[in-house]
Parts: sequence; structure tokens; C-alpha cells
Amino acid sequence: MTETPHGQIAELAASTLLLVAHGSIDPEAQESTRALAHAVVLSRTASRVEVAYLRHARPRARQVLRTLAEAGHDRVVVVPLLLTSAFHARVDLPRALGDPSALVPVVTPVLGAPSSTPDRRLVAALRRRLAELDVAFDAVVVAAAGSSDTEACSSVTAMASALGADLRLPCLAGFASTASPTTGEAVTQLRHAGARRVAVASCCLAPGLLFRRAVDSATAAGAVGVSEPLGDAPELVGLVLERFHEAHDGRTPPEGPPRPE
Repeated sequence: MTETPHGQIAELAASTLLLVAHGSIDPEAQESTRALAHAVVLSRTASRVEVAYLRHARPRARQVLRTLAEAGHDRVVVVPLLLTSAFHARVDLPRALGDPSALVPVVTPVLGAPSSTPDRRLVAALRRRLAELDVAFDAVVVAAAGSSDTEACSSVTAMASALGADLRLPCLAGFASTASPTTGEAVTQLRHAGARRVAVASCCLAPGLLFRRAVDSATAAGAVGVSEPLGDAPELVGLVLERFHEAHDGRTPPEGPPRPE
């Protein structure tokens, strides 16, 4: 293939993009993931965009990879719709993709790859959803699912620090499960420190059990509002597309087919 801008675009378009989300028993979660996929489709970056799930929903990633292989697709880029490199990224994802009868995909880093400096687009997406609340606030809690993985929790704390710096307001991380503080405890801490109107920025990709738990905990502690999950926020779409391009042009080496631990 001739190395021209047009040729590069054609090469990208020849690849299939598979978005792999965690999955939920909540139908709204699947609707949110499909909305994100639709926004990616509109970019016309990939020839085909598919969605699969790790748990609780269908289709599963292994099933989609088999279907694509049978249809003759030999280039598939997997973008994990995960915000931290915790258990689901380290264990569930490799197991879901480890099928010797299917094609071997290229797997990009998760959207919230570990870093002391979070991607500015994720911070901007949190701000977008907060603005949609249309309420006044003087402090913020960034609410995430939670994990026993210290590095994953640290990445959420870094996200809270970055958002607080952007807003020039006190901002803490709170978790729906496993880690501490809970979203309610984080709201209470900020109120004890003098904040009067604490809002919660949902650092979740889609609604589900843990999102509802974070909402309930924060509301009980007196939060003035909880933003919606990131869903199909334009900043998130841009991050997905960048991960897709990185798998081709080598700006950031893809993780490759991960191995189960």
C-alpha cells in the first residue's frame, strides 16, 4: 500500500473496532454503551464497530471475535471501555479474549490507563456532565466503582485532584464499593471542612448497580446532585478514537493480547 495520507486512512478503515465493556444487568447500561458505539460509528474511522461485554450481558467478546473470524475479518482492534487497570482489565479481559479458535486482536490500553496525570479529556468529560446538573456547588466528589487494587484507586484520586484544580474547588475521590472513603463519606468530609453544597461527578461509563449505590450514598449524605455517567460524551468518543489510531501508527504501543494471571 502506498504510504500516502489517503492510503493510511484506507488502512485504518479496513480494521474492525471492538468495544469491550464490563456489562451490567441494568438495560440502561447496554443502551449507554451502544450510544457510545454509535457516536464512534459516525466518525467513519473503522469499517465496522462492534460491542461486547465481559459480564452480565451479551454478546460476550469471545463470541464476537469468533463471528468476525468466520466472516473473514483478520484485523480487529479491541478498545476496553474500562477506566482503571484493575481486576477486570488484568484478569477478566484476557480471559474473554483468549480463544485459540478465534482471531488474535490488537488490544489497546484501557481508557483510564494508570497515570499520575489523568487524560485531560476524561477531566473535561466529568466537567461536562457536572455542568449538565445545572446546580451551584462549592466542592466535588469524584465517584468511582472502587477496587482492591491500590493503583486503580490512586488513578481515581489523581482524577479528583485534576478536576479540583480545573474547577478551583475542593475535590475528593469516593467509591461505591471495596475502597474507602465511600461517596457518602467523601461528601461528609467536605461538608465538615466547610463546603455547603457538594456535587458528585460520576466517574462511571454507564449506569448500573455501583452507580446507583454511589448515588444513594451521596444523596443520603446531603449531596446537591450527582452527574450522569460519561456515556457518549464527545471527549470520551475522542479518547476511544485515539486508542484506535494508536494501535496502527505506533504512537503508543498497544498492549497486545493480554494473558490471564
